[in-house]
Amino acid sequence: MKNELLRLLANGKQLDKQAKATLPSTQPEENKGSARRDFLKKSALGGGLALGGMLFASAEDTLAQSTSKVNRNSSPSELKITDMRYIVPMTTVGRCPIIRIETNQGIYGLGEVRDGADPRYALMLKSRILGMNPCSVEMVFKAIKQFGFHGRQAGGVCAVEMALWDLAGKAYNVPAYQLLGGKYRDTVRLYADTPEEEDMSVFSAKVKDRLVTKGYTWLKMDLGIELIKDIPGTTVNSGFWKGSQWNDKPMSLGNTKHPFTQIQITEKGLDEIAKYVDKVRSAVGYDVPLSSDHFGHFDTNNAIRLARKLEPYRLAWMEDMVPWEYTQQWKEITNAIETPTLTGEDIYLKEEFIKLVDHHAVDIIHPDLSSSGGLLETKKIGDYAEEHGVAMAMHFAGTPVAFMANVHCAAATQNFLALEHHNIDLPYWESYVKTVDKKPLIDKGFALVSDSPGLGIELNEDVLKQHLDPKDKSWFVPTKEWDEKRSWDRLWS
Repeated sequence: MKNELLRLLANGKQLDKQAKATLPSTQPEENKGSARRDFLKKSALGGGLALGGMLFASAEDTLAQSTSKVNRNSSPSELKITDMRYIVPMTTVGRCPIIRIETNQGIYGLGEVRDGADPRYALMLKSRILGMNPCSVEMVFKAIKQFGFHGRQAGGVCAVEMALWDLAGKAYNVPAYQLLGGKYRDTVRLYADTPEEEDMSVFSAKVKDRLVTKGYTWLKMDLGIELIKDIPGTTVNSGFWKGSQWNDKPMSLGNTKHPFTQIQITEKGLDEIAKYVDKVRSAVGYDVPLSSDHFGHFDTNNAIRLARKLEPYRLAWMEDMVPWEYTQQWKEITNAIETPTLTGEDIYLKEEFIKLVDHHAVDIIHPDLSSSGGLLETKKIGDYAEEHGVAMAMHFAGTPVAFMANVHCAAATQNFLALEHHNIDLPYWESYVKTVDKKPLIDKGFALVSDSPGLGIELNEDVLKQHLDPKDKSWFVPTKEWDEKRSWDRLWS
């Protein structure tokens, strides 16, 4: 018996040595030693001591310890946030900052600021979360949610929330979806953009590649006055406006809301748009849902006229025809047309979604998890919509970090339809991360729901370093300039 115990203890020590060799290096160089020692103290029950103790434990204690799923390399109640660092990789839509929240126990969480946003939206929150327990996700979220707003300004709050679920999952050794209440599905349906090709033969070939080779079962196309702006006689009242709807300068077309442009589409314009949709629908077929987006800035009346013109093509939805906050105008459009309506990618928090749902202003809500408030808030939004008979699709255009956050949320939400994948033509996009379970991120147009702890991914440093923002190639450097809180944040007296 004694010899067997000594053998087990020796074997346990060897296992501990192997575990130490594989621990992630996430702390600043000056803190690595103490952090690693603290981290390893928590694992005393995970190796030789545990094996030896189990020989003399009761059956109940032995069963409890051998079946425990809690990560013994972490003591969740004693976790503290110690740092936040960032990198800025690029995708087809531009900058997509990734943050890393570090702790006193050596484990870390990954989050992502929304595509096109500034990493400083997240960094300014660092001083407000240092020392807090990352597993108290809702408490941390409530402490910082006042610093988010609609659109990209929500990106920092959502990135932090995302990283906290990754951290909590690693601490408790469970996937993020489990912390949201469990999963409804093992795979998450994706929708892909149609290719931007003027040559319809090339377009058709790329559509076939998406549907047949890559296995996607849902597509979305850009549609609207950008298609016809160079065709004479297709719009009226448009001569005043120069540039495109993507210009963000003050008083430009891109920064003027739809009811205030007075642009109208002529019958010729409607016919030209219908011709384009007919070609796309012919290439895609009618067995695959085909959605539409990016119509341009014109009013409710023209939105209704366009939607009615396109009704023969049975589009899956018409997206963001007017700004999301015009609830009554959305209701008018929805009631006037047969095609489902959808909006929401720029809405922050559940309250504005509740207005849309309560008024049945749209048929489908469309949160972007990196703007809507993160995983838990987005699940709350989906659950509320489900109770009122409204479906939820999810907007997404970032890196695989935010992608996997979306996947876990979609898996845990029953009324989910499909998640956008905006980087299907970026060959190295999936290589930005490595999955812990070694499975691919996507298989035949569906994301695979990871059962690994947290978000289930690790960063691929070699690939990411090749595609950092040319203006900021830093790699998780210290951010001590963001350590000090300099304001009184309470919203009440």
